[in-house]
Parts: sequence; C-alpha cells; structure tokens
Amino acid sequence: MESIQATKQRFGIIGNSLSLNRALEKAMQVAPTDISVLVTGESGVGKESIPKIIHTLSHRKHGKYIAVNCGAIPEGTIDSELFGHEKGAFTGATNTRQGYFEVADGGTIFLDEVGELPLTTQVRLLRVLENGEFIKVGSSKVQKTDVRIVAATNVNMFEAIKKERFREDLYYRLSTIEINLPPLRERKEDIHILFRKFASDFALKYKMPTVKLSDDAVKMLQNYRFNGNIRQLRNVAEQVSVLEKERNVSALTLNEYLPTGGSNLPAVINKTKSESDFSSEREILYKVLFDMKADLNDLKKLTMELMKNGSSKDIQKDNEGLIEKIYGSEDEADNFEFEQRENQKQSVLSIPEKATPELVNQDKYHFAEEIEEEETLSLHDKELELIKKSLERHSGKRKLAAEELGISERTLYRKIKQFDL
Repeated sequence: MESIQATKQRFGIIGNSLSLNRALEKAMQVAPTDISVLVTGESGVGKESIPKIIHTLSHRKHGKYIAVNCGAIPEGTIDSELFGHEKGAFTGATNTRQGYFEVADGGTIFLDEVGELPLTTQVRLLRVLENGEFIKVGSSKVQKTDVRIVAATNVNMFEAIKKERFREDLYYRLSTIEINLPPLRERKEDIHILFRKFASDFALKYKMPTVKLSDDAVKMLQNYRFNGNIRQLRNVAEQVSVLEKERNVSALTLNEYLPTGGSNLPAVINKTKSESDFSSEREILYKVLFDMKADLNDLKKLTMELMKNGSSKDIQKDNEGLIEKIYGSEDEADNFEFEQRENQKQSVLSIPEKATPELVNQDKYHFAEEIEEEETLSLHDKELELIKKSLERHSGKRKLAAEELGISERTLYRKIKQFDL
C-alpha cells in the first residue's frame, strides 16, 4: 500500500493536519475491500476526493466510476436515472434505458448528497446494498449488479432519521465505514498552504505575479471561520489575485475580501422550524382545543343537570371522571355537592323577597332574568347620579365633566339628551 504522502500527491490533496491524515488513512485501508463507505463533513471540505481514492486503490479500478449528485436530480426521475426504465414506463420513455447501477456493474458508484434521496428511492437502494438486486422502472424483472457504493452527505443523519427523512436501516448499511473530513477551521495549519497553492494556480491562469500575504494577513486568514471551507478559501484567493494591483497583501486589504460574521467565534445556529415541525405543532394545538371544547360541553351538560335536579349522588357518580378532571383532587370532588349547595344558597339570597322557595324551584331562569333587570336598573341610576354630580361640580361645563368621567364630550352630550338632564 502506498504512503499517505504519495496518495496526496497523486490526488492533489494539500494539508498535513492529523485529522486529514487520519481520514486518508482510513480511505486507503478500506479501499481493497468491498465495504460500503459513508463520507461525512461540511459542504466544501472536499468529500469528492475520498471516493476517487477508494476506487483507484481497489480491485475495481479498471471498472467504471460514476459520480451521481442525488440532490441535483428531480424526485420524479431519480429512480429512472439510478435503476433505468423500460420503454413506455412513463410519458416520454420512448426507449429502454440503462441506469447507473447497470452501467457501473463491476465498478464504483459515488452517491453525493445521499441525504437528499426520496424515501421511495431509499427502499430501492437498500435492496441493492443487501443483495445486489434492482428492478427497472416499469419492469417486473429482477436484475443483479455488482457495484460498490460510496456515499457522501453534509446532512446530520441522526436528525434526518429522527424526522423520518432518512431510513435508519439504510444509514447503517451505508455507514459500515464512516470517514469524516474535518472543516477548514480545524485545519488552521493548512489554510496558508492552501491559499499559496490557489494563488499560484491563478497566477499561472491569468498570467500575473503571485500574490503574497503579510504576517498579519496570514494570522487573519487562519483565524477566519470559513463556513464555506476550501471552496470559500479558493474564491478569496481568486478575488485577491484578480482585483489587487499590489501583490503584497496586508491584513487591512485582505479584510475587505472576508465577509463579516466569519470570525472564529462560536456559531449562532438559527433553528428554523421546518414545515413538518409547524404542521405537527398545529395538530397538537388543534387536539388541545378540541379536547377543551369537549370538556366545556360536558361541564355545561353537568351544570344543567345540577340546576334542574339538584346535586344528587347519581349525577356525581355518572360524572365522576369529569368532576375530578375539572376540580383536581378526589377531596375536592367529594366536596362538590357541598359547594353546589352553598352556591345555590347564595343565589337564593340574591332573589327578591317576593320569590317563595316553591316559585324558585318552578322557574329559576325567571328570577335570574329579574335579578339581571334589577342590576341593570341599578347601573342606570348610578350612571345618572354620577353625571349629575359631575355637571353640578363643574357648573354645567360639559368638557370638564366629560374629562372627569373619562368619556368623550360627545358621549356625555348624548347621555344628557338620553337622561333628559
């Protein structure tokens, strides 16, 4: 097996960090086998290099190597792309077509952004991983393929599994060996080396002298967060190479090419809720509201029975669960009859003296209406009395009286006319 340094030179990999070397070492060790590999890491860390290393150093190196970006293929056609289709399988299928798994038989398929695969396609892929079988779209014939699968993703797979966007059994099939590539901010010693390589490449490409960074600029570059990783660093090197006339770049000049918010501080993660999260919360809220409505209806029914029949033991027994739910503990439920009786006593005390107990039992609603009418009349008298006193206190000046009463002058004028003052 060739050395890590030789592999770096062969595949154009730059860097000497321990985490990078460990990832390359794992790729070289697993290459001679047929084990499926899952490459993880942030976007822009160079995950596409690992499958090439694995394929080139394996016994399949003379077979086909096909890289598929799963996130770039529409959901409606991805099954056809991967597994092929028969003539007439769907509108536009004028010919039989071979899929990638059929074409790459004996070789390697690299499934980039595998976390974006639809669930139906995940089921088909799981079957290929388990026994090497697949079925073309529109066909019933089972076909065999001998393909090694290397997948890559920047998605948090455990979070995707939790939200049922990715099959757990497929994840464990794909990640027999998992190789994680570190983000650029964890490879600080490699940042300046990479910048120099990119600056040299762009100098040759655009036929101009190579830009060089001052010591302060190097420190600034190493302390920058680089959320876009190597891809972002390459863009910065290209911008500086093309736009700067001065070939010696200071920290002040370099700062203009580094977007704000990329310092090496803890990242603030904005946990935006997905549509499914909102949908789930909405369903829970609807359920709570419907339960509350049902409880309220039951309470109304129970209250009506108590008003008509008194607080009998039978009613308490029939509605034992509801009473406990509303009033809490069993002790409170046991005292329910006593509280109802006390409430009835208070209601009777508020009924006019002319109402006898017999009349009260015959028509409770009638006296409730009379009570409400008396209360209304009482409020009417109070309002009239307050308006009179305020007008007298301010010698009939409506503006001052309205301010004291907390109403508009127009409303006061309307009340004066209403009460004929």
